[in-house]
Amino acid sequence: MKKLLTLALSLVAASGFAAEFPDISIADLKTAIAEKKVVVIDVNGSSSYSAGHVPGAIDFASKGGDLASALPADKNTLVVAYCGGPSCSAYKKAANKAAELGYTNVKHLSAGISGWKKAGETLEK
Repeated sequence: MKKLLTLALSLVAASGFAAEFPDISIADLKTAIAEKKVVVIDVNGSSSYSAGHVPGAIDFASKGGDLASALPADKNTLVVAYCGGPSCSAYKKAANKAAELGYTNVKHLSAGISGWKKAGETLEK
């Protein structure tokens, strides 16, 4: 019984961390960008950012930890962070920072820049 309880608690704890930030699809992100209703944060590093990023994205690395100056005053603004692709978790640095700053609508583009490119979407340089 004790092993079963430990296993159950472990699963609950793991599931709590699995979905810290909801995913956003490429299509939904494109719509938000077109409507100017999103701040997008690229967490791939400055050289990758320079090579091409989601249009309008902020280079997280260049902010040197001062993300607050790049975000709007409205804490309900949609903030989307992304990194390399589905197996990359670097996006959490920016997503967590935005959440710490009080932003309540933080999402993750799990497709990342690799998915964006694979979908044939435009890159900004």
